[in-house]
Amino acid sequence: MASYNRVVLLGNCTRDPEVKYTPKGTAVTELGLAVNRYYSTDGGEKREETTFVDVTLWGRPAEIAGEYIKKGRPVMIEGRLQLDTWDDKQTGQKRSKLKVIGENLQLLGGRDAGEGSGGGGAGGSSRSGGAAKPAKAAPASEEPSDDDIPF
Repeated sequence: MASYNRVVLLGNCTRDPEVKYTPKGTAVTELGLAVNRYYSTDGGEKREETTFVDVTLWGRPAEIAGEYIKKGRPVMIEGRLQLDTWDDKQTGQKRSKLKVIGENLQLLGGRDAGEGSGGGGAGGSSRSGGAAKPAKAAPASEEPSDDDIPF
């Protein structure tokens, strides 16, 4: 039987990520993501629902998150769901929590985007394995010549 486990989330970071390293030197960071859903009730009333999701990033995406993401920054995470289970030390009961293991990270908004900014431009991606850098705009002094215009 085939199965597929893929999640794509776009939301705002709820706290500054803190990068830690495993004994073998692999970077890992956990961050919180607030994802908003807007909808209208049958009566026409507009409502907003926020879902808070815990995300774990490993390797280069974890390092990029630690360097570029701050609380409030819009970000897109692509990854997979994972169910963590453990025994509660105080009660001895089994506990579980669904979280996302982020595999790709896309920074949204400008260089100083944050505090709930809606964003608009792409910042960078860990998919390529390189450092996430904000997109550079062409200098205003360089205007295209008539030969460069396609119409």
